[in-house]
Amino acid sequence: MSQFLLVPTGAQTGLTVVGLGVAQAFVQAGHVPLYFKPVATDVAADDAGLVQAVLQQSLPAPLSLANLDERVYQGQADDVVEEFVAAFHQMAEAKHDVVVVEGAVPEAGRTYLPAQNVKIAAALNARVILVAAVADQTPAAVAVQLQLALHDYAHGHTEISGFILTADAQTAPAEGFAAEVQAALAAHGKKLECIGVVTAVPAGVEAAQAQDVANAVAAQLNAELLCGELAKPVAEHLAPAAFRYQMMARARAANKRIVLPEGNEPRTIAAAAICENKGIARCVLLAKKAEVEEVAQAKGITLPASLEIIDPDSIRERYIAPMVELRKSKGLTAEQAAEQLQDTVVLGTMMLATGDVDGLVSGAVHTTANTIRPALQLIKTAPGASLVSSVFFMLMPDQVLVYGDCAVNPNPTAEQLADIAIQSADSAKAFGIEPKVAMISYSTGSSGSGADVETVTAATKLAQQKRPDLHIDGPLQYDAASVPSVGRQKAPDSKVAGQATVFVFPDLNTGNTTYKAVQRSAHVLSVGPMLQGLNKPVNDLSRGALIEDIVYTIALTAIQAVQMS
Repeated sequence: MSQFLLVPTGAQTGLTVVGLGVAQAFVQAGHVPLYFKPVATDVAADDAGLVQAVLQQSLPAPLSLANLDERVYQGQADDVVEEFVAAFHQMAEAKHDVVVVEGAVPEAGRTYLPAQNVKIAAALNARVILVAAVADQTPAAVAVQLQLALHDYAHGHTEISGFILTADAQTAPAEGFAAEVQAALAAHGKKLECIGVVTAVPAGVEAAQAQDVANAVAAQLNAELLCGELAKPVAEHLAPAAFRYQMMARARAANKRIVLPEGNEPRTIAAAAICENKGIARCVLLAKKAEVEEVAQAKGITLPASLEIIDPDSIRERYIAPMVELRKSKGLTAEQAAEQLQDTVVLGTMMLATGDVDGLVSGAVHTTANTIRPALQLIKTAPGASLVSSVFFMLMPDQVLVYGDCAVNPNPTAEQLADIAIQSADSAKAFGIEPKVAMISYSTGSSGSGADVETVTAATKLAQQKRPDLHIDGPLQYDAASVPSVGRQKAPDSKVAGQATVFVFPDLNTGNTTYKAVQRSAHVLSVGPMLQGLNKPVNDLSRGALIEDIVYTIALTAIQAVQMS
């Protein structure tokens, strides 16, 4: 299935008519298109009637620009795109093979709209068709508009299929206008196909006219070029909005019970309330109810009636015997077990070990060691796992990357680094990210030397031998792994360089420093750390975690519970 986003380069009338013409061109070529319009200047306009008349399809209600303004002002621009993804997936359940998406028309005073179109394109993994109104402009001026629009997509993964020129009857361009636009673009090193020149675009169309107008527009488009774009493979990448949508949808479907040992911690309480209200997971707060209610009242948190709060004192005794059994090889006594169970992390881990809950999330106030130690003692590593490691999902502007290991192993050996790479690749794949694994070093290939580089080189070879089905390469410097032009220059034969999605760092010092630098300096949301290699899902939080970080980690844990069952 392919998606095409029509992106206007400036003020544009009749964009819906042009979009329906594109859809009609696909229909005439034997395809089954859907039409999606996430944002509308005027939601009262009868665009739904036009879509129904041409494609016999119901159009979901778009978000008004006024509403979008308010959401962006409140800092919810990314949330809006996630909602667009949800609406798109609900609509896309119908049988079809192509979707035409109408982008937001730029307006004076709404400087955020071009960026919003970029996010929509990335989130829907859509190719872009630029739509430029000729009006009274010269070919050079139109080319400048197209170049500026191309610049918005220059540093992402979105592909540009071409451009469409539009004009009303009075400003119809002379023959050869499109070729002059292409020549002006070529003079600046830009090659862009012209998909059509659509003239006499009416400003207002009624449903009764819609089919005839769509046919007229389709007749002015290069259908062969359009359908040729369908045959081209799209480089799959998972955008942040799509990742968040899929994660929350899968967590809701999992319906897992997740224990939160830090049950009286304010951020944890707020996150549990959100998860309960949104159906992300059935959270269990380990704390005295009065303490939770006091914190909730002080922080203005409304506790859902269904949110489960368990007093640790009321259940601790039931886990003494099972814990003694689990640790009998270590000579643990009942008295020692009772003492260790005073720690709510240990208590929560025993709840998980005995199957009373499906996962555990801790670390808002506890160290990583406090969270992992009980898990290693009571849950133990999964079959075939030589160690426990971690990954962060880094929500970059237009793509989700995986960083490992940034939380657990200080100085891994080559063998351990190879296993971290394999675990991280499998985690990426489990969450919809095609794993292309870069083993990070200060050297690319054989350009450097030293013990640290040799460890990465050995780890790369081991990982490749263990998992020949994966694309793993190294040593690679970060820029060689992430920037296509640098990757082609430094490692031209690599299937990973310049397009890595999984970054495996040589040690904890490098990994932790890098993830925090990217997170804070680039204002990137990082989800995790998600632990790998345990028998059951236990996940650690950063002590600086925000409420939304905890919500996402709970969702990850719920999904892991399904994968591990």
